[in-house]
Amino acid sequence: MTKWHPMQPCDETFFATAPYVYRFPIDLPVPPERVWESLTSERSVSAWGPGVQTVEWSSPRPFGIGTTRTVTLPLHSMTAHEQYFVWDEGKRHAFFLREANRGFLRRMAEDYLIEPSPSGCRFTWTFAIEPLPKTRGLLTIGSPINRLAFGRMARSSKSYFAKHPSAD
Repeated sequence: MTKWHPMQPCDETFFATAPYVYRFPIDLPVPPERVWESLTSERSVSAWGPGVQTVEWSSPRPFGIGTTRTVTLPLHSMTAHEQYFVWDEGKRHAFFLREANRGFLRRMAEDYLIEPSPSGCRFTWTFAIEPLPKTRGLLTIGSPINRLAFGRMARSSKSYFAKHPSAD
């Protein structure tokens, strides 16, 4: 039986106040609607994010504030239950981790912002993390590695959408 470690909820202010915030703006060669379609698809970022193994939506459509999903990340064999607290249809959504099968974070949230641009759109993926006191030192040491790993996930969106300009 999986042991779940609850995490603290957060709101939008966490993206400005978290001890670790990683922000990655990426210009994509597709319209904003295409990125939104992919983010809210059955596979979501698991289709193009190398750090995401599976995504399972646990709320019925239409999605909105309060929507939940389960995500499995191969790194650390981590599975997390997420809950959305921002949902601006077609433009932005953000979630926090409610609980995970690994107990090393107090809070974590992600924000996905899509803005039109002359060449398609700008996709900004933001990660905000607060470790538990017992893992603070590890996260401080690992912060450059986290920046590289999260950045790789964000950059993978560019090659994915270049190869898949229309729906999967």
